[in-house]
Amino acid sequence: MTYPPQDPYGQQPAPYGQQPSGPYQQQPYGQYPQPGYPYGPGMNPASQDTGMAVGALVCSLIGLFLCGGTLSIVGVILGHIARAKAKRGEAGGEGMALAALIIGYFAIALIIIGIGVFVAFGIATHWRFR
Repeated sequence: MTYPPQDPYGQQPAPYGQQPSGPYQQQPYGQYPQPGYPYGPGMNPASQDTGMAVGALVCSLIGLFLCGGTLSIVGVILGHIARAKAKRGEAGGEGMALAALIIGYFAIALIIIGIGVFVAFGIATHWRFR
């Protein structure tokens, strides 16, 4: 046996006192990596934070089904914030944030169209408020 031990895959061992880097670090026999590390390629701890995107989607969906204009507006605002955070890499859930924006704007458009139809119907039938 030679010292330092040779890797069968041709990789050189790390110099003394330095840990090998990368997602697949070699651990000494019988030891396990620290919990939560290593993260896989392209992942970071912040990408797991999707709370604002979920909140935006829930507000937009509730606003759509209950015709709540206020909740739809809240969903759109939260969706914009969540999508900006996802684009900067501070959080995940960019797809959910985009879905919240689409649903929220759709709900707001339905409310505006409904008010327009109500007003047009009132004008056409000469409703009078006495």
